[in-house]
Amino acid sequence: MTRRTTLATALATGLGLVLATPALAHHGWAWTTGGNIVLTGIIRSVSLGNPHGVLEVDAEGELWTVEVGQPWRNARAGLVDGDLAEGVEVTIEGEPSADPDERLMKAERITIAGKVYELYPARS
Repeated sequence: MTRRTTLATALATGLGLVLATPALAHHGWAWTTGGNIVLTGIIRSVSLGNPHGVLEVDAEGELWTVEVGQPWRNARAGLVDGDLAEGVEVTIEGEPSADPDERLMKAERITIAGKVYELYPARS
């Protein structure tokens, strides 16, 4: 391997890490407050898939973005196609964004029609 190839590889790897940093920073729980809130509202839009699903929930006139689990996590909790759908009333318990200006939260549990779905059972 030449010195030029090694340098190009190092730069490309470093650039990849720099470009991936914002996406990595958002995943996990580091962006949340560490404390839970309860939000009740109507689902206005749904986007399920990897790396996690996203709901837009209208709670008393405020539109919240709610991260739900990955498809396997939602299925493990007992959610099936159609449970998370536009027009469904949900109560969501989870951690809000540490930025008080964001209406963003990560769901730990979701209640639909009285049935509780534990996305993160170890987080009580």
